[in-house]
Amino acid sequence: MKSGKLLLPLLLSLSLTGCAFNSVLLNYPSQLAGVRAELNSSKPGNAAKELANGINGRDGLLYAQEAGRAAQISGNFAASKDYYQSAIAAYQAFDDKAKLSLSGLGSQGGSLLLNDNIIPYRGPGYERIMLHQYQALNYLFAGDAEGALVEVRRSNELQSLEQQRYEKSSSAVQQMANGTISAEMDKLGKAAGNVTSSFLNAYSYYTTGVLHEILGERNDAFIDYRKAAQIMPDNPYLQQDLVRLAKELAMPQYDEFKRRWGEAPTPTKGQGQVILLLERGFVPAKESLTVPFTIHGNWQTVSLPTYMPSRVPVNSAHIRGLSKPMTAAPIANIDALAITALKEELPYLLVRQAARVYAKSEMARKAERKDGSDLGVIAMQIFNVVTEQADRRSWLTLPRQAQIARQFIDAGSYQLTLDNQGTEIQVQSGKTTLVWAIDTGNVTRFYTKLI
Repeated sequence: MKSGKLLLPLLLSLSLTGCAFNSVLLNYPSQLAGVRAELNSSKPGNAAKELANGINGRDGLLYAQEAGRAAQISGNFAASKDYYQSAIAAYQAFDDKAKLSLSGLGSQGGSLLLNDNIIPYRGPGYERIMLHQYQALNYLFAGDAEGALVEVRRSNELQSLEQQRYEKSSSAVQQMANGTISAEMDKLGKAAGNVTSSFLNAYSYYTTGVLHEILGERNDAFIDYRKAAQIMPDNPYLQQDLVRLAKELAMPQYDEFKRRWGEAPTPTKGQGQVILLLERGFVPAKESLTVPFTIHGNWQTVSLPTYMPSRVPVNSAHIRGLSKPMTAAPIANIDALAITALKEELPYLLVRQAARVYAKSEMARKAERKDGSDLGVIAMQIFNVVTEQADRRSWLTLPRQAQIARQFIDAGSYQLTLDNQGTEIQVQSGKTTLVWAIDTGNVTRFYTKLI
C-alpha cells in the first residue's frame, strides 16, 4: 500500500500537465502524422483548424506555427497570417517573460520528474526566422509588399540576434558534454553536411533580396544576395544575380564576379522575369535515443532526441514551358538546419537530464527505505520507464528543402511545368511573376503573384 501512496502524487503530477499530457506520453511526431498525410493529399481539409485547437495550450506556439503553415499550404493566406501572428506574439511573450517566474519554475520542476515535454515549447532559432519569412510571403501574396519587407527584415535581424544569443550562452554549457553527447553531436554534425549554424538561412536572405529588388531597392538586394551566397556559394542563380546587380550598380566586385561565374543575362525590351520558389517534402521528425543504466543499484533511463543518420538527397526540379528549360537549385536544406539546431541544443539537454536522473534516483532510494520491500522500487522503475520520453517536438510541416530558379522571358502566357505538374502563368514586360510551388510529395500546389 505504501507503494500506492508513492505513486499517487506522481500520477497527480501527470494529470496537472493539462494540454501537455499528449506530448508527455504520446510523442509529437505521432500526433502530427495524420496532419502531414492530410496536407499531402489533394484535399487538405480541416488540418489548420484541427491544429488551431492546441493554440491555447502549453504548446500553443508550436501549434500556431503548424496551423499557420497548414493554412498556407492550402492557400488560405489570411488565416495563415492570423495563426502566425499568434506564434509571433508567443515568441515575444517568451522574450518579455522574466527568467524566474512562478509558471517557469513549475514547468521546470515538473520536467525534473517527468520529461522535457512538460516545458512549454519555445522553438529553436531557425523556426522563428522561418516564421517571419513565411509571414512575409503571406503579406506579399495579399498584395502588401511593404508589410512583407517588415517581416523579412525582422527575419534577417533574428539570424544575427539568435546567433549572438547562442554563442553567448553556450560556452559554459558546452563543458557539460560527456562522451555519449560528444559522439551524438559528431554524428549529427556529419548528418547535417556542410551546415555549421542553424541560424543562417540562405532561403530567408534570398527572399529578402527578391523583395528588395522588386521594390527597387537594388543595393539592399545585393547585400542580401551576397549573404545568401556566403551560405550557399554553389547556387548558380545566386551567382548570376550577384553578377547582374554588380554590373547594374557599378560595384567594384563586378570584374571578380564575372571572372568567377561568367556574364549574367539581363532583360531585353518587352521582357519580364519569372522567379520560382520551390519547397519539397517535409522536414524529418526527431527520433528517440534511450540509454538504460543503474544508479545505486536501481535502473534508470535517459531518453534524448536524435535524427536518423542517413539523408536521402532531394531531387532538383526540372522546369519546362518557358523560353528554355531550367533546373532548380537548392537554396536551403531545412532538414540540415533542424539537425544542426538539435546539435546546438544537446548540451543544454544534458544539463536537464543530469538533474532529472539525480531526482529520480533520490526518489527511488527514498522509496526503498520507506517501503522496506521491492514494491516501492519497482513502482518507481515503472514510473520512470513510462514517463521518460525524449522531447521530439519540432515544427513538422516545414519543407525539407527549398530550391530556386529565375529566368527573363518575353511577355505572354505560359504553361509552366515542374516535373509532372504545372500551372499557367502570366508574364508582363518589366514586371516579376513570382511562382511559389509547395511540393508535399504526392501533390504540388502553385501560387503565383505578378508584381
